[in-house]
Amino acid sequence: MEERILVIGSSGQIGTELVEELRKLYGNKNVISSDIRDPQIAQDGPFERLDILNKLQLLDIVEKYNIKEVYLLAAMLSATAEKNPALGWDLNMNSLFNVLNLAKDKIINKIFWPSSIAVFGPTTPQQNTPQYTIMEPTTVYGISKQTGERWCEYYHKQFGVDVRSIRYPGLIGYKSKPGGGTTDYAVDIFHQAIEQRSYECFLSENTTLPMMYMSDAIKATISIMDAKDSDIKIRSSYNIAGMSFSPSEIASEIKKSIPNFEISYKIDYRQEIAESWPQSIDDKNASNDWKWSADFNLSKLTDIMLENLKESITSKKNH
Repeated sequence: MEERILVIGSSGQIGTELVEELRKLYGNKNVISSDIRDPQIAQDGPFERLDILNKLQLLDIVEKYNIKEVYLLAAMLSATAEKNPALGWDLNMNSLFNVLNLAKDKIINKIFWPSSIAVFGPTTPQQNTPQYTIMEPTTVYGISKQTGERWCEYYHKQFGVDVRSIRYPGLIGYKSKPGGGTTDYAVDIFHQAIEQRSYECFLSENTTLPMMYMSDAIKATISIMDAKDSDIKIRSSYNIAGMSFSPSEIASEIKKSIPNFEISYKIDYRQEIAESWPQSIDDKNASNDWKWSADFNLSKLTDIMLENLKESITSKKNH
């Protein structure tokens, strides 16, 4: 039986686009998508409903499809996890253990698990944040991701588990809705710009954060998994960088296409989360080890987001 790939948390912002890309590369039937909820968009390949905290259900799917590679994207994001810390911790940690243990027991061969810039904290250098630095996260999400990094490294050293990870910055794409993260304003702002010509931002105008266009994030994810085992020198998680901008900078870019767009500010609890994160990221380890580089900047991103969202919003209105 052919070896197959399982994407867990496939209905989320990253999963939606990752599944699409992996199916282009490996064929629809060889990439199994799974989530606790039904997919947002029609599937061109197998889908399994999966509660990742249910070990037996996970093992059943792995055995049914002869899964050898797992992309574990299921997680409770920063802003959502702050409202339910115990559940955030449980989901983010035990989902990882369930998958790491399958690799430890030699049932699967390779794991991708995403970390995040949330592993950094207010004591981390905010400009050009290095790969190795002080990490004192102040959110449940950040604490769970930092802990996860340590466990990934441990399972690699102790049991030879081939686990690979990148620290995603804020991710921006047009194919799925924002998922409850602090950086999700940068997705929502485009929807509101087209539909309302205005946006009320929950972060202050000069809050600069590292961001990345979704195509770059998918490229990084697949690149690190394709890299030779010997090229992966870091088994906790790699820094990767795309671009950095603030709400006022993204608003200025949008105004070039929508001159009557207005932004206003009503700061909430997410401001404190954002201020604890880096403003820019040093990703030279990823560049050196597995030749990572980003393709998109802010103006390119803005053009793509507006063009594609206008199309999808117009087609919805016409149906």
